[in-house]
Amino acid sequence: MGKQVKVLVGTNKGIFIYSSNEERSNWSMTGPFLNGWEVYSVLGDSRNGKNALFAGTSHAAYGASIRVSYDFGETWTQIEDGPRYSEESGFSLNRIWQLVQGAPSEPETLYSGVEEAGLFVSRDQGQTWKELSGLTSHPTRPGWHPGAGGLCLHTVIVDPNRPQRIWVAMSSVGVFRSLDGGETWHACNVGLARVPTGQPYDEIGYCIHKMAQDPDNPDVLYMQEHCGVFMSKDGGDNWFPIEEGLTLKEGMEPFGFPFVVSKTGDLFIIPLESSEKRSMKDGRLLVYRRHRDETEWQPLGDVVPEEPQHVSVLRDAMDVDSLKPYGVYFGTTSGEVFCSTDRGVKWQRLPGRLSRVLCVKTWIVEDEA
Repeated sequence: MGKQVKVLVGTNKGIFIYSSNEERSNWSMTGPFLNGWEVYSVLGDSRNGKNALFAGTSHAAYGASIRVSYDFGETWTQIEDGPRYSEESGFSLNRIWQLVQGAPSEPETLYSGVEEAGLFVSRDQGQTWKELSGLTSHPTRPGWHPGAGGLCLHTVIVDPNRPQRIWVAMSSVGVFRSLDGGETWHACNVGLARVPTGQPYDEIGYCIHKMAQDPDNPDVLYMQEHCGVFMSKDGGDNWFPIEEGLTLKEGMEPFGFPFVVSKTGDLFIIPLESSEKRSMKDGRLLVYRRHRDETEWQPLGDVVPEEPQHVSVLRDAMDVDSLKPYGVYFGTTSGEVFCSTDRGVKWQRLPGRLSRVLCVKTWIVEDEA
C-alpha cells in the first residue's frame, strides 16, 4: 500500500486539491470545492482511522465557520458548535486563520486560531469548540491592534512532547506561550523589533508574520517578522536575528511572510523587495534556503526564470511534506502553485491558474488501492 500526496490549496474562491503519488512528478487537480468562500485555513487529518478534511471558511454575507469533509472535498458539513465568541465579550469572529492538530498523545484534539485574535480548542475531533479565554482576557488585551491583514491569530504551535506547552503568534501583537494548556499566557517577544502601534504595553506590539518550530528540538523556534528574520533557542524567551545573506543583499530587505522547516532542518523563506512594495524585486521569484546548521541564507535561483513574477506569497501559502525526499510547495497571489522535491533547487508549476492563494497545506494519505 503506497501513499498519496495531497496539496490542499485555500483561495479566496474555494479549495483546490492536487494529488500525486510518492514520486510527485505528475499531478491531478480537483475543485473548486466551497466555491465562492474565502478559505484561510485547511487541515487534512488522518488520525482516528478516518480521513477528515477541515476548512476555515468566511464570507462577507455569512460570516466565518469551520466545515469538514470525509470524502476529500466532494461533500461538506458545517460544524454547528464551532468557534464563537460570547456577545458579552464584544469580540467578533471574522475569519478562521489556522487549524492544527494537537500533540501525538492527543489524537482527538484540534486548535483553531481566529480573527479577532483568539484561540479555540476541540477535544472531540472538531465537533465542538471551546474558547481558551485566558488568552483573550490577557491583561494586555486592550492594547492589541491589528496589522494590515487584521487582528489575526495566524500561528499555533503545540509542543509534540509536552502538550500543555503551546505558542501562538498574532499580528500585530506578538508571540505568547502557555505552559498549562492555554489557561494562562506569557508574552515572549524579547529581542524582536517592535513596530510602533501607540499602545502602552512594552511586552507587545510586534508584527509577527509567521512562526515555525524545529522538527527535532521543540525549544528552537523560527520567525519571519515585519522587521526581520529571527530565531529562539529557549522556547521563545529570547530572540535573535538570523539574517546573514539577506540584509542588503541585491537590494533586499529581510521582509517576507512565510517560514517553513523541513524534517531534515532546511529552513525556507520567500523575501519580498520591501515592506512598502511587497513584491518580488525585479520580478524574480526567489526562494531562499538555509539549513539550521549553516550560517547564511542562499537564493536558489528563479522559480520561473522565463517570465517576470510581480507577485507575493502570503504567510500561510507555503508548506513542506514529510516524505523522503521531502517536497516543498507554495502558492502566489496570482494563483499559481509550485513544487520542488530537490530542496528547492528546481521547481515544477502545478496545473491550472487559481484565484488568490491564501494557504497551502500538505496531507499524506494511505492509498487503499
